[in-house]
Amino acid sequence: MVMDEIRGRLALVTGASGGIGAACSHQLAQHGVHLALTYSSNLTSIDELVTELQSRYAENKLRISTHKVDVGSADQIESLFREIDTQHGQRPDMLISNAGYGKRITNIWDIPLEEFDYMLNVNLRASFVLVKGVVEHMKAQRWGRIVFMSSIAAYGGGINGCHYAASKGGLTGMMKNLSTRLAEYNISVNDVAPAMIGDTGMVPNALAIQDTVATIPLGRLGTPEETANVVMMLVSTGYMTGQSLLLSGGLK
Repeated sequence: MVMDEIRGRLALVTGASGGIGAACSHQLAQHGVHLALTYSSNLTSIDELVTELQSRYAENKLRISTHKVDVGSADQIESLFREIDTQHGQRPDMLISNAGYGKRITNIWDIPLEEFDYMLNVNLRASFVLVKGVVEHMKAQRWGRIVFMSSIAAYGGGINGCHYAASKGGLTGMMKNLSTRLAEYNISVNDVAPAMIGDTGMVPNALAIQDTVATIPLGRLGTPEETANVVMMLVSTGYMTGQSLLLSGGLK
């Protein structure tokens, strides 16, 4: 089975306390993957997630650690890796760089420079720092899986402003470059580019953006579980690299 290749490995999932990150954590745990999970503020949610994962997948005897991290801070990411070294005795074999920031300001004349800088720190620079933290381990063992969480905004679409599009477009560009550089070490690098996914910080439910949902050809929001399905396909399919997979219900 292809999934046996990931069983027993360690995945770092950022932004794991809810939504897409939590859904990825569930699917990874189901396949026997040990987890290092980050959250920014919601300790209750991350603790509930760990309790649920440990009970639901008890037969997998999972090692799960949680880490409070603002991924906009390179220092906090460095501390994260020291904690992972201590608690797991190794660096992650898989990186799911999911934590993001998406304060919605549509027009450039309303976007302060500070907002642009913070958006790029969280949505782009953080993934750069995270990859630097995992890549030596992946190179040494000649196996690694890196998945960024991009967006339909990387293609110019979506409901957010140019600062968000720039951060996600940069992420997809970085992914494509890394995929060519790291392929010789058997490290795949891809991104998932969702459009409207419900039950997340950015889109709580369809009522919040009724007008936009009406424009989606499939007529509904996507789910965190559907997004996690794509992530799982990428981490279990080593021959796929350098790809940005649009998950949009038919939106262009």
